[in-house]
Amino acid sequence: MAVLGFTLGTFILVLHISSVANYPSGKVGMSCHGMVPAHGHTAHPDPVHNISVSQMTFRPGDQIEVTLSGQPFRGFLLEARAAEDLSGPPIGSFTLIDSQVSQLLTCEDVQGYAVSHTSPSKKTKIKVYWNAPSNAPDHVKFLVTVVEKYKIYWVKIPGPIISQPNARPFTTPEATIAPLSTFPPVSHLTKSFSASDCGNKKFCIRSPVNCDPEKEPACFFLSFTRDDQSVVVEMSGPSKGYLSFAFSHDRWMGDDDAYLCIREDQTVHIQPSHLMGRSHPVMDSRGALGDLAWRLADGVMQCSFRRNITLPGVKNRFDLNTSYYIFLADGAADDGQIYKHSQQPLITYEKYNVTDYPRNVGGSRSFFLLKAHGALMFVAWMTTVSIGVLIARFFKSVWSKTFFGQAAWFQVHRMLMLTTTALTCIAFVLPFVYRGGWSWHAGYHPYLGCIVMILAVLQPLLAAFRPTLHDPRRQMFNWTHWSVGTAARIIAVAAMFLGMDLPGLDLPGPWKTYTMIGFVAWHVGTEIVLEIHAYRLSRKVEILDDARIQILQSFTVAEAEGHAFKKVVFAVYICGNVTFLIIFLSAINQL
Repeated sequence: MAVLGFTLGTFILVLHISSVANYPSGKVGMSCHGMVPAHGHTAHPDPVHNISVSQMTFRPGDQIEVTLSGQPFRGFLLEARAAEDLSGPPIGSFTLIDSQVSQLLTCEDVQGYAVSHTSPSKKTKIKVYWNAPSNAPDHVKFLVTVVEKYKIYWVKIPGPIISQPNARPFTTPEATIAPLSTFPPVSHLTKSFSASDCGNKKFCIRSPVNCDPEKEPACFFLSFTRDDQSVVVEMSGPSKGYLSFAFSHDRWMGDDDAYLCIREDQTVHIQPSHLMGRSHPVMDSRGALGDLAWRLADGVMQCSFRRNITLPGVKNRFDLNTSYYIFLADGAADDGQIYKHSQQPLITYEKYNVTDYPRNVGGSRSFFLLKAHGALMFVAWMTTVSIGVLIARFFKSVWSKTFFGQAAWFQVHRMLMLTTTALTCIAFVLPFVYRGGWSWHAGYHPYLGCIVMILAVLQPLLAAFRPTLHDPRRQMFNWTHWSVGTAARIIAVAAMFLGMDLPGLDLPGPWKTYTMIGFVAWHVGTEIVLEIHAYRLSRKVEILDDARIQILQSFTVAEAEGHAFKKVVFAVYICGNVTFLIIFLSAINQL
Protein backbone atom coordinates (compact mmCIF):
# COMPACT_ATOMS: atom_id res chain seq x y z
CA MET A 1 0.00 0.00 0.00
CA ALA A 2 2.92 2.31 0.71
CA VAL A 3 4.13 1.64 -2.81
CA LEU A 4 0.73 2.45 -4.25
CA GLY A 5 0.49 5.74 -2.35
CA PHE A 6 3.99 6.78 -3.25
CA THR A 7 3.52 5.83 -6.91
CA LEU A 8 0.28 7.78 -7.09
CA GLY A 9 2.12 10.77 -5.72
CA THR A 10 4.78 10.59 -8.37
CA PHE A 11 2.19 11.03 -11.11
CA ILE A 12 0.73 14.06 -9.39
CA LEU A 13 4.16 15.57 -9.04
CA VAL A 14 5.17 15.73 -12.62
CA LEU A 15 2.76 18.57 -13.35
CA HIS A 16 4.64 21.74 -14.19
CA ILE A 17 2.99 25.13 -14.14
CA SER A 18 4.28 27.97 -16.27
CA SER A 19 3.05 31.35 -17.23
CA VAL A 20 3.84 33.99 -19.80
CA ALA A 21 3.53 37.62 -18.89
CA ASN A 22 1.27 39.60 -21.22
CA TYR A 23 -0.49 42.93 -20.94
CA PRO A 24 -3.48 43.09 -23.32
CA SER A 25 -5.98 44.46 -20.79
CA GLY A 26 -5.84 48.09 -21.92
CA LYS A 27 -4.93 49.41 -18.46
CA VAL A 28 -2.51 51.94 -19.91
CA GLY A 29 -3.09 54.81 -17.51
CA MET A 30 0.66 55.47 -17.37
CA SER A 31 0.48 56.56 -21.05
CA CYS A 32 -2.29 59.12 -20.57
CA HIS A 33 -0.09 62.19 -20.96
CA GLY A 34 2.08 61.31 -23.95
CA MET A 35 -0.36 58.79 -25.41
CA VAL A 36 2.66 56.80 -26.68
CA PRO A 37 2.62 52.99 -26.28
CA ALA A 38 5.61 51.58 -24.40
CA HIS A 39 6.49 49.33 -27.33
CA GLY A 40 9.88 50.76 -28.20
CA HIS A 41 9.05 51.29 -31.91
CA THR A 42 8.44 54.32 -34.11
CA ALA A 43 4.85 55.40 -34.64
CA HIS A 44 3.54 55.26 -38.21
CA PRO A 45 3.02 58.72 -39.72
CA ASP A 46 -0.11 58.29 -41.89
CA PRO A 47 -3.23 57.37 -39.89
CA VAL A 48 -5.83 55.02 -41.34
CA HIS A 49 -8.43 55.56 -38.60
CA ASN A 50 -10.66 58.54 -37.90
CA ILE A 51 -12.81 60.08 -35.18
CA SER A 52 -16.31 61.42 -35.78
CA VAL A 53 -18.73 63.20 -33.41
CA SER A 54 -22.48 63.50 -33.25
CA GLN A 55 -22.42 67.33 -33.14
CA MET A 56 -19.88 70.10 -33.68
CA THR A 57 -21.06 72.45 -30.90
CA PHE A 58 -21.56 71.80 -27.21
CA ARG A 59 -22.58 73.41 -23.97
CA PRO A 60 -21.34 72.46 -20.48
CA GLY A 61 -23.20 69.33 -19.41
CA ASP A 62 -23.83 68.09 -22.96
CA GLN A 63 -23.16 64.48 -23.86
CA ILE A 64 -21.67 63.96 -27.31
CA GLU A 65 -21.28 60.63 -29.07
CA VAL A 66 -17.73 60.00 -30.27
CA THR A 67 -16.96 57.21 -32.77
CA LEU A 68 -13.55 55.72 -33.60
CA SER A 69 -13.52 53.69 -36.81
CA GLY A 70 -11.17 52.31 -39.44
CA GLN A 71 -9.41 49.11 -40.46
CA PRO A 72 -9.19 46.39 -37.77
CA PHE A 73 -7.19 47.39 -34.70
CA ARG A 74 -6.48 45.82 -31.31
CA GLY A 75 -5.88 48.70 -28.91
CA PHE A 76 -6.64 52.39 -28.56
CA LEU A 77 -6.44 55.34 -26.18
CA LEU A 78 -8.97 58.15 -26.68
CA GLU A 79 -8.83 61.57 -24.99
CA ALA A 80 -10.21 65.09 -25.37
CA ARG A 81 -7.84 68.06 -25.05
CA ALA A 82 -8.13 71.85 -25.23
CA ALA A 83 -7.60 72.69 -28.92
CA GLU A 84 -5.37 75.63 -27.97
CA ASP A 85 -3.14 73.37 -25.78
CA LEU A 86 -2.92 69.79 -27.01
CA SER A 87 -0.10 69.05 -24.56
CA GLY A 88 -2.31 70.00 -21.61
CA PRO A 89 -4.40 67.68 -19.44
CA PRO A 90 -7.49 65.83 -20.71
CA ILE A 91 -10.77 67.72 -20.75
CA GLY A 92 -14.14 66.39 -19.55
CA SER A 93 -14.96 62.73 -18.99
CA PHE A 94 -16.29 59.77 -20.93
CA THR A 95 -19.23 57.41 -20.47
CA LEU A 96 -19.13 53.90 -21.94
CA ILE A 97 -21.64 52.60 -24.45
CA ASP A 98 -20.28 49.05 -24.60
CA SER A 99 -18.25 48.00 -21.56
CA GLN A 100 -17.30 44.74 -23.27
CA VAL A 101 -14.92 46.46 -25.68
CA SER A 102 -13.99 49.71 -23.90
CA GLN A 103 -13.11 50.84 -20.40
CA LEU A 104 -12.55 54.09 -18.52
CA LEU A 105 -9.06 55.04 -17.37
CA THR A 106 -7.90 57.18 -14.48
CA CYS A 107 -5.63 60.00 -15.67
CA GLU A 108 -4.40 62.90 -13.53
CA ASP A 109 -6.15 61.07 -10.64
CA VAL A 110 -9.53 61.56 -12.36
CA GLN A 111 -11.61 58.54 -13.36
CA GLY A 112 -12.98 58.66 -16.90
CA TYR A 113 -10.52 61.17 -18.38
CA ALA A 114 -9.67 58.63 -21.12
CA VAL A 115 -11.00 55.46 -22.75
CA SER A 116 -9.08 52.34 -23.83
CA HIS A 117 -9.68 48.76 -24.99
CA THR A 118 -10.50 45.84 -22.69
CA SER A 119 -8.89 43.07 -24.74
CA PRO A 120 -6.60 42.58 -27.75
CA SER A 121 -9.41 41.24 -29.93
CA LYS A 122 -9.79 42.91 -33.32
CA LYS A 123 -12.33 45.69 -33.66
CA THR A 124 -13.29 48.21 -36.36
CA LYS A 125 -15.52 50.65 -34.47
CA ILE A 126 -15.78 52.00 -30.93
CA LYS A 127 -18.49 54.34 -29.63
CA VAL A 128 -18.45 56.30 -26.36
CA TYR A 129 -20.02 59.46 -24.92
CA TRP A 130 -17.97 62.52 -24.03
CA ASN A 131 -19.35 64.62 -21.16
CA ALA A 132 -18.65 68.34 -21.44
CA PRO A 133 -17.49 69.81 -18.11
CA SER A 134 -18.69 73.10 -16.61
CA ASN A 135 -15.24 74.65 -17.03
CA ALA A 136 -14.70 73.47 -20.61
CA PRO A 137 -12.59 75.66 -22.92
CA ASP A 138 -14.16 77.21 -26.00
CA HIS A 139 -12.67 74.63 -28.33
CA VAL A 140 -12.05 70.91 -27.66
CA LYS A 141 -10.15 68.50 -29.89
CA PHE A 142 -10.27 64.71 -29.73
CA LEU A 143 -7.05 62.68 -30.01
CA VAL A 144 -6.61 58.93 -30.30
CA THR A 145 -3.70 56.50 -30.35
CA VAL A 146 -4.48 53.27 -32.23
CA VAL A 147 -2.51 50.00 -32.09
CA GLU A 148 -2.89 47.53 -34.94
CA LYS A 149 0.03 45.28 -33.93
CA TYR A 150 2.75 45.53 -31.34
CA LYS A 151 5.05 47.47 -33.66
CA ILE A 152 2.36 49.06 -35.86
CA TYR A 153 0.60 51.98 -34.21
CA TRP A 154 -0.36 55.62 -34.72
CA VAL A 155 0.03 58.22 -31.98
CA LYS A 156 -2.35 61.14 -31.32
CA ILE A 157 -4.43 60.87 -34.48
CA PRO A 158 -6.24 64.23 -34.63
CA GLY A 159 -10.04 64.26 -34.57
CA PRO A 160 -12.61 67.02 -35.08
CA ILE A 161 -12.68 70.24 -33.06
CA ILE A 162 -15.96 71.01 -31.33
CA SER A 163 -16.73 74.49 -30.01
CA GLN A 164 -19.11 76.25 -27.64
CA PRO A 165 -21.90 78.26 -29.44
CA ASN A 166 -20.66 81.73 -28.59
CA ALA A 167 -16.97 81.02 -28.96
CA ARG A 168 -14.93 82.93 -31.51
CA PRO A 169 -13.97 80.84 -34.54
CA PHE A 170 -10.93 78.72 -33.96
CA THR A 171 -8.39 80.50 -36.17
CA THR A 172 -5.15 79.49 -34.47
CA PRO A 173 -3.12 77.29 -36.83
CA GLU A 174 -3.91 73.73 -36.06
CA ALA A 175 -1.44 72.35 -33.62
CA THR A 176 0.60 69.54 -34.95
CA ILE A 177 1.79 66.61 -32.97
CA ALA A 178 5.44 66.93 -32.12
CA PRO A 179 7.36 64.21 -33.89
CA LEU A 180 9.01 61.58 -31.80
CA SER A 181 12.58 62.30 -30.87
CA THR A 182 15.00 61.49 -33.64
CA PHE A 183 16.73 58.31 -32.70
CA PRO A 184 20.51 58.39 -32.52
CA PRO A 185 22.27 56.73 -35.46
CA VAL A 186 22.99 53.02 -35.15
CA SER A 187 26.03 51.27 -36.60
CA HIS A 188 27.13 47.66 -37.01
CA LEU A 189 29.89 46.11 -34.92
CA THR A 190 32.59 44.58 -37.07
CA LYS A 191 34.01 42.13 -34.54
CA SER A 192 33.17 40.43 -31.27
CA PHE A 193 33.80 41.99 -27.87
CA SER A 194 36.91 40.91 -25.99
CA ALA A 195 37.44 40.22 -22.30
CA SER A 196 41.18 40.90 -22.48
CA ASP A 197 40.84 44.31 -20.82
CA CYS A 198 38.57 43.11 -18.00
CA GLY A 199 40.02 44.24 -14.69
CA ASN A 200 42.45 46.62 -16.45
CA LYS A 201 40.30 49.04 -18.43
CA LYS A 202 36.87 47.43 -18.20
CA PHE A 203 34.52 46.68 -15.33
CA CYS A 204 33.24 43.21 -16.34
CA ILE A 205 30.49 40.83 -15.29
CA ARG A 206 30.69 37.38 -16.89
CA SER A 207 28.81 34.09 -16.73
CA PRO A 208 30.37 31.54 -16.61
CA VAL A 209 33.12 33.17 -14.57
CA ASN A 210 36.09 34.38 -16.66
CA CYS A 211 34.51 33.40 -19.99
CA ASP A 212 35.49 35.32 -23.11
CA PRO A 213 32.78 36.35 -25.63
CA GLU A 214 35.39 36.41 -28.36
CA LYS A 215 36.04 32.68 -27.96
CA GLU A 216 32.96 31.25 -26.21
CA PRO A 217 29.50 31.74 -27.81
CA ALA A 218 27.76 30.69 -24.56
CA CYS A 219 29.39 33.53 -22.60
CA PHE A 220 27.10 36.17 -21.07
CA PHE A 221 29.20 39.32 -20.95
CA LEU A 222 28.62 42.86 -19.69
CA SER A 223 31.33 45.50 -19.49
CA PHE A 224 31.59 49.18 -18.57
CA THR A 225 34.48 51.36 -19.73
CA ARG A 226 34.76 54.88 -18.36
CA ASP A 227 35.67 57.55 -20.93
CA ASP A 228 35.96 60.93 -19.22
CA GLN A 229 32.38 61.86 -18.22
CA SER A 230 30.69 59.02 -20.06
CA VAL A 231 30.60 55.22 -19.96
CA VAL A 232 30.76 52.80 -22.89
CA VAL A 233 28.62 49.70 -22.30
CA GLU A 234 29.11 46.37 -24.07
CA MET A 235 26.69 43.46 -23.70
CA SER A 236 26.90 40.04 -25.32
CA GLY A 237 25.24 36.65 -24.99
CA PRO A 238 23.51 33.76 -26.76
CA SER A 239 19.99 34.98 -27.43
CA LYS A 240 17.38 34.92 -30.20
CA GLY A 241 15.14 37.30 -28.28
CA TYR A 242 16.67 39.96 -26.07
CA LEU A 243 19.47 40.71 -23.63
CA SER A 244 19.10 43.21 -20.82
CA PHE A 245 20.78 44.59 -17.75
CA ALA A 246 19.62 46.85 -14.96
CA PHE A 247 20.96 48.90 -12.08
CA SER A 248 19.06 48.29 -8.84
CA HIS A 249 19.21 49.54 -5.28
CA ASP A 250 18.35 46.04 -4.03
CA ARG A 251 18.11 42.46 -5.26
CA TRP A 252 14.46 42.75 -6.29
CA MET A 253 12.90 43.96 -9.51
CA GLY A 254 11.27 47.37 -9.23
CA ASP A 255 12.30 51.03 -9.56
CA ASP A 256 15.33 50.02 -11.63
CA ASP A 257 17.22 51.63 -14.51
CA ALA A 258 17.23 49.03 -17.30
CA TYR A 259 18.61 48.70 -20.84
CA LEU A 260 17.52 46.17 -23.46
CA CYS A 261 18.89 44.90 -26.75
CA ILE A 262 15.89 43.44 -28.58
CA ARG A 263 16.22 41.32 -31.69
CA GLU A 264 13.66 41.82 -34.44
CA ASP A 265 14.29 39.78 -37.57
CA GLN A 266 17.90 40.63 -38.46
CA THR A 267 17.99 43.91 -36.53
CA VAL A 268 18.70 44.79 -32.92
CA HIS A 269 16.95 47.68 -31.16
CA ILE A 270 18.80 49.22 -28.21
CA GLN A 271 16.25 50.54 -25.77
CA PRO A 272 16.49 52.20 -22.32
CA SER A 273 13.61 51.46 -19.97
CA HIS A 274 12.63 51.45 -16.33
CA LEU A 275 11.06 48.76 -14.20
CA MET A 276 8.06 49.39 -11.99
CA GLY A 277 7.71 46.34 -9.76
CA ARG A 278 7.71 42.85 -11.25
CA SER A 279 6.03 43.93 -14.46
CA HIS A 280 6.75 44.59 -18.09
CA PRO A 281 9.50 47.24 -18.53
CA VAL A 282 8.36 50.71 -19.54
CA MET A 283 10.29 51.85 -22.61
CA ASP A 284 11.92 55.29 -22.49
CA SER A 285 13.40 57.67 -25.04
CA ARG A 286 16.73 56.71 -26.58
CA GLY A 287 17.85 60.33 -26.63
CA ALA A 288 20.19 59.84 -23.65
CA LEU A 289 22.21 57.17 -25.49
CA GLY A 290 24.90 57.60 -28.12
CA ASP A 291 27.24 55.54 -30.31
CA LEU A 292 24.68 52.75 -30.65
CA ALA A 293 25.98 49.61 -32.36
CA TRP A 294 25.03 45.95 -32.62
CA ARG A 295 26.03 42.63 -34.15
CA LEU A 296 24.34 39.27 -34.79
CA ALA A 297 26.51 36.25 -35.51
CA ASP A 298 26.28 32.51 -34.81
CA GLY A 299 23.32 32.86 -32.45
CA VAL A 300 25.10 35.51 -30.38
CA MET A 301 23.67 39.00 -29.90
CA GLN A 302 26.02 41.88 -29.12
CA CYS A 303 25.21 45.54 -28.59
CA SER A 304 26.97 48.61 -27.26
CA PHE A 305 26.20 52.22 -26.49
CA ARG A 306 27.53 55.24 -24.64
CA ARG A 307 25.79 57.30 -21.97
CA ASN A 308 26.86 60.08 -19.67
CA ILE A 309 27.68 59.22 -16.06
CA THR A 310 25.10 61.75 -14.87
CA LEU A 311 21.97 62.74 -16.77
CA PRO A 312 20.37 65.64 -14.87
CA GLY A 313 16.78 66.23 -15.89
CA VAL A 314 16.39 62.82 -17.57
CA LYS A 315 13.78 60.76 -15.75
CA ASN A 316 14.41 57.13 -14.74
CA ARG A 317 18.15 57.21 -15.51
CA PHE A 318 20.41 56.58 -12.50
CA ASP A 319 23.71 58.37 -11.92
CA LEU A 320 26.49 55.85 -12.58
CA ASN A 321 28.88 57.23 -9.94
CA THR A 322 26.92 55.33 -7.26
CA SER A 323 26.99 51.66 -6.27
CA TYR A 324 24.17 49.36 -7.43
CA TYR A 325 23.34 45.70 -7.73
CA ILE A 326 23.58 44.79 -11.42
CA PHE A 327 21.13 42.39 -13.10
CA LEU A 328 21.88 40.56 -16.36
CA ALA A 329 18.97 38.77 -18.04
CA ASP A 330 17.86 37.26 -21.34
CA GLY A 331 14.57 36.05 -22.74
CA ALA A 332 12.33 35.53 -25.74
CA ALA A 333 10.99 38.22 -28.07
CA ASP A 334 8.45 38.02 -30.86
CA ASP A 335 7.95 40.74 -33.43
CA GLY A 336 9.84 43.15 -31.16
CA GLN A 337 7.70 42.35 -28.10
CA ILE A 338 9.62 40.93 -25.17
CA TYR A 339 8.47 38.26 -22.74
CA LYS A 340 9.44 37.35 -19.22
CA HIS A 341 13.01 36.07 -18.93
CA SER A 342 13.16 32.29 -19.07
CA GLN A 343 15.68 31.97 -16.25
CA GLN A 344 16.53 33.89 -13.12
CA PRO A 345 18.65 36.98 -13.91
CA LEU A 346 22.30 36.90 -12.96
CA ILE A 347 22.64 39.26 -9.98
CA THR A 348 25.94 40.52 -8.57
CA TYR A 349 26.79 39.39 -5.05
CA GLU A 350 27.07 42.98 -3.82
CA LYS A 351 26.68 46.59 -4.97
CA TYR A 352 29.31 48.00 -7.31
CA ASN A 353 30.22 51.40 -8.75
CA VAL A 354 31.00 50.69 -12.42
CA THR A 355 32.84 54.02 -12.81
CA ASP A 356 35.09 53.53 -9.79
CA TYR A 357 37.90 51.29 -11.02
CA PRO A 358 38.05 48.33 -13.42
CA ARG A 359 37.51 44.89 -11.96
CA ASN A 360 36.14 41.41 -12.64
CA VAL A 361 33.04 40.49 -10.68
CA GLY A 362 30.73 37.53 -10.62
CA GLY A 363 27.14 36.89 -9.74
CA SER A 364 24.62 34.17 -9.21
CA ARG A 365 21.23 33.22 -10.60
CA SER A 366 20.37 31.59 -7.27
CA PHE A 367 21.17 32.74 -3.74
CA PHE A 368 22.63 30.72 -0.89
CA LEU A 369 19.45 30.62 1.21
CA LEU A 370 17.46 29.16 -1.69
CA LYS A 371 20.22 26.64 -2.40
CA ALA A 372 20.21 25.62 1.27
CA HIS A 373 16.41 25.36 1.23
CA GLY A 374 16.45 23.01 -1.77
CA ALA A 375 19.33 20.92 -0.44
CA LEU A 376 17.81 20.43 3.02
CA MET A 377 14.41 19.50 1.61
CA PHE A 378 15.99 16.98 -0.77
CA VAL A 379 18.02 15.37 2.02
CA ALA A 380 14.95 15.25 4.28
CA TRP A 381 12.34 13.90 1.86
CA MET A 382 14.46 11.97 -0.61
CA THR A 383 16.95 10.40 1.81
CA THR A 384 16.22 10.31 5.53
CA VAL A 385 12.47 9.79 5.27
CA SER A 386 12.79 7.20 2.48
CA ILE A 387 15.32 5.14 4.42
CA GLY A 388 13.23 5.44 7.58
CA VAL A 389 10.13 4.16 5.80
CA LEU A 390 11.94 1.15 4.36
CA ILE A 391 13.36 0.22 7.77
CA ALA A 392 9.96 0.38 9.48
CA ARG A 393 8.22 -1.53 6.69
CA PHE A 394 10.68 -4.34 5.94
CA PHE A 395 13.47 -4.56 8.56
CA LYS A 396 11.69 -5.10 11.87
CA SER A 397 12.73 -8.75 11.97
CA VAL A 398 16.22 -8.03 10.66
CA TRP A 399 17.15 -5.55 13.39
CA SER A 400 14.95 -6.72 16.23
CA LYS A 401 17.62 -6.76 18.94
CA THR A 402 17.20 -4.34 21.82
CA PHE A 403 19.21 -1.14 21.65
CA PHE A 404 18.94 1.38 24.52
CA GLY A 405 15.65 -0.10 25.66
CA GLN A 406 13.99 -0.33 22.22
CA ALA A 407 14.36 -2.47 19.13
CA ALA A 408 17.26 -1.34 16.96
CA TRP A 409 15.06 -0.83 13.90
CA PHE A 410 12.77 1.45 15.89
CA GLN A 411 15.64 3.55 17.22
CA VAL A 412 17.02 4.05 13.70
CA HIS A 413 13.54 4.77 12.31
CA ARG A 414 12.82 7.34 15.03
CA MET A 415 16.20 9.03 14.57
CA LEU A 416 15.71 9.36 10.80
CA MET A 417 12.17 10.71 11.14
CA LEU A 418 13.16 13.27 13.77
CA THR A 419 16.03 14.30 11.48
CA THR A 420 13.50 14.75 8.67
CA THR A 421 11.34 16.99 10.85
CA ALA A 422 14.33 19.06 11.98
CA LEU A 423 15.64 19.54 8.42
CA THR A 424 12.15 20.47 7.22
CA CYS A 425 11.74 23.10 9.94
CA ILE A 426 15.09 24.70 9.09
CA ALA A 427 14.45 24.60 5.34
CA PHE A 428 10.95 26.00 5.80
CA VAL A 429 12.24 29.20 7.43
CA LEU A 430 14.92 30.00 4.81
CA PRO A 431 12.67 31.26 1.95
CA PHE A 432 10.88 33.58 4.37
CA VAL A 433 14.22 35.00 5.47
CA TYR A 434 15.26 35.39 1.81
CA ARG A 435 12.03 37.06 0.68
CA GLY A 436 11.32 38.93 3.89
CA GLY A 437 7.82 37.48 3.83
CA TRP A 438 5.50 35.41 1.65
CA SER A 439 6.31 34.86 -2.03
CA TRP A 440 3.31 35.58 -4.25
CA HIS A 441 5.14 34.56 -7.44
CA ALA A 442 6.01 30.94 -6.62
CA GLY A 443 2.77 29.28 -7.68
CA TYR A 444 1.56 26.32 -5.61
CA HIS A 445 5.00 25.49 -4.22
CA PRO A 446 4.81 27.54 -0.98
CA TYR A 447 1.28 26.33 -0.24
CA LEU A 448 2.33 22.69 -0.57
CA GLY A 449 5.39 23.49 1.52
CA CYS A 450 3.21 24.76 4.36
CA ILE A 451 1.15 21.57 4.27
CA VAL A 452 4.34 19.47 4.39
CA MET A 453 5.60 21.51 7.33
CA ILE A 454 2.38 20.94 9.28
CA LEU A 455 2.39 17.19 8.58
CA ALA A 456 6.12 16.90 9.40
CA VAL A 457 5.50 18.40 12.85
CA LEU A 458 2.24 16.51 13.40
CA GLN A 459 3.75 13.09 12.68
CA PRO A 460 6.22 12.94 15.62
CA LEU A 461 3.59 14.43 17.91
CA LEU A 462 1.22 11.59 17.00
CA ALA A 463 4.03 9.08 17.49
CA ALA A 464 4.61 10.38 21.01
CA PHE A 465 1.13 9.11 21.95
CA ARG A 466 1.56 5.66 20.39
CA PRO A 467 -0.50 3.06 22.31
CA THR A 468 1.12 -0.13 23.53
CA LEU A 469 1.36 -3.11 21.19
CA HIS A 470 -1.79 -4.90 22.44
CA ASP A 471 -3.88 -1.80 23.08
CA PRO A 472 -7.17 -1.90 21.07
CA ARG A 473 -6.36 1.60 19.74
CA ARG A 474 -3.07 0.45 18.25
CA GLN A 475 -4.66 -0.49 14.92
CA MET A 476 -6.17 2.97 14.55
CA PHE A 477 -2.82 4.54 15.44
CA ASN A 478 -1.01 2.44 12.82
CA TRP A 479 -3.35 3.52 10.05
CA THR A 480 -3.26 7.17 11.12
CA HIS A 481 0.53 7.12 11.36
CA TRP A 482 0.82 5.54 7.90
CA SER A 483 -1.73 7.91 6.33
CA VAL A 484 -0.14 11.10 7.64
CA GLY A 485 3.34 9.93 6.71
CA THR A 486 2.34 8.85 3.20
CA ALA A 487 0.46 12.11 2.58
CA ALA A 488 3.48 14.12 3.74
CA ARG A 489 5.80 12.21 1.40
CA ILE A 490 3.52 12.60 -1.62
CA ILE A 491 2.98 16.32 -1.06
CA ALA A 492 6.68 16.88 -0.31
CA VAL A 493 7.76 15.29 -3.58
CA ALA A 494 5.09 17.26 -5.44
CA ALA A 495 6.39 20.46 -3.86
CA MET A 496 9.94 19.57 -4.91
CA PHE A 497 8.93 18.93 -8.51
CA LEU A 498 7.25 22.35 -8.63
CA GLY A 499 10.09 24.02 -6.73
CA MET A 500 12.72 22.79 -9.17
CA ASP A 501 11.05 24.79 -11.95
CA LEU A 502 11.08 28.06 -10.02
CA PRO A 503 13.60 30.58 -11.41
CA GLY A 504 14.95 31.35 -7.94
CA LEU A 505 16.73 27.97 -7.75
CA ASP A 506 17.57 27.88 -11.46
CA LEU A 507 18.45 24.21 -11.72
CA PRO A 508 19.65 23.15 -15.17
CA GLY A 509 16.97 21.40 -17.14
CA PRO A 510 15.66 19.05 -18.26
CA TRP A 511 17.93 16.65 -16.35
CA LYS A 512 16.62 17.97 -13.02
CA THR A 513 13.22 16.45 -13.77
CA TYR A 514 14.76 13.21 -15.01
CA THR A 515 16.88 12.97 -11.87
CA MET A 516 13.85 13.37 -9.61
CA ILE A 517 11.82 10.88 -11.63
CA GLY A 518 14.78 8.50 -11.54
CA PHE A 519 15.05 8.75 -7.78
CA VAL A 520 11.32 8.21 -7.25
CA ALA A 521 11.46 5.20 -9.59
CA TRP A 522 14.50 3.88 -7.68
CA HIS A 523 12.66 4.08 -4.36
CA VAL A 524 9.40 2.64 -5.67
CA GLY A 525 11.31 -0.15 -7.42
CA THR A 526 13.10 -1.03 -4.19
CA GLU A 527 9.79 -1.21 -2.30
CA ILE A 528 8.28 -3.43 -5.00
CA VAL A 529 11.27 -5.81 -4.87
CA LEU A 530 11.02 -6.08 -1.07
CA GLU A 531 7.23 -6.55 -1.20
CA ILE A 532 7.58 -9.38 -3.73
CA HIS A 533 10.34 -10.95 -1.66
CA ALA A 534 8.22 -10.83 1.51
CA TYR A 535 5.27 -12.42 -0.31
CA ARG A 536 7.37 -15.22 -1.81
CA LEU A 537 8.98 -15.89 1.58
CA SER A 538 5.61 -16.28 3.27
CA ARG A 539 4.38 -18.61 0.54
CA LYS A 540 7.54 -20.71 0.78
CA VAL A 541 7.05 -21.30 4.48
CA GLU A 542 3.38 -22.22 4.03
CA ILE A 543 4.03 -25.10 1.62
CA LEU A 544 6.72 -26.82 3.70
CA ASP A 545 6.31 -30.23 5.43
CA ASP A 546 3.44 -30.41 7.93
CA ALA A 547 5.71 -31.84 10.63
CA ARG A 548 5.98 -29.14 13.29
CA ILE A 549 9.71 -29.47 13.82
CA GLN A 550 10.32 -29.42 10.04
CA ILE A 551 8.24 -26.24 9.69
CA LEU A 552 10.22 -24.55 12.43
CA GLN A 553 13.53 -25.60 10.94
CA SER A 554 12.49 -24.54 7.43
CA PHE A 555 11.17 -21.24 8.69
CA THR A 556 14.46 -20.51 10.42
CA VAL A 557 16.41 -21.23 7.21
CA ALA A 558 13.99 -19.19 5.09
CA GLU A 559 14.11 -16.33 7.54
CA ALA A 560 17.93 -16.29 7.48
CA GLU A 561 17.91 -16.29 3.69
CA GLY A 562 15.36 -13.49 3.69
CA HIS A 563 17.43 -11.37 6.06
CA ALA A 564 20.49 -11.75 3.87
CA PHE A 565 18.55 -10.77 0.75
CA LYS A 566 17.06 -7.71 2.47
CA LYS A 567 20.49 -6.56 3.62
CA VAL A 568 21.84 -6.80 0.08
CA VAL A 569 18.86 -4.87 -1.32
CA PHE A 570 19.21 -2.26 1.42
CA ALA A 571 22.94 -1.80 0.70
CA VAL A 572 22.26 -1.37 -3.02
CA TYR A 573 19.43 1.05 -2.26
CA ILE A 574 21.66 3.17 0.00
CA CYS A 575 24.34 3.34 -2.71
CA GLY A 576 21.80 4.49 -5.29
CA ASN A 577 20.25 6.96 -2.87
CA VAL A 578 23.61 8.51 -2.06
CA THR A 579 24.43 8.72 -5.79
CA PHE A 580 21.24 10.65 -6.54
CA LEU A 581 21.89 12.86 -3.52
CA ILE A 582 25.42 13.71 -4.65
CA ILE A 583 24.23 14.51 -8.19
CA PHE A 584 21.50 16.81 -6.93
CA LEU A 585 23.62 18.60 -4.33
CA SER A 586 26.46 19.05 -6.83
CA ALA A 587 24.08 20.75 -9.26
CA ILE A 588 22.85 23.11 -6.54
CA ASN A 589 26.40 23.90 -5.43
CA GLN A 590 27.46 24.84 -8.97
CA LEU A 591 24.76 27.50 -9.37
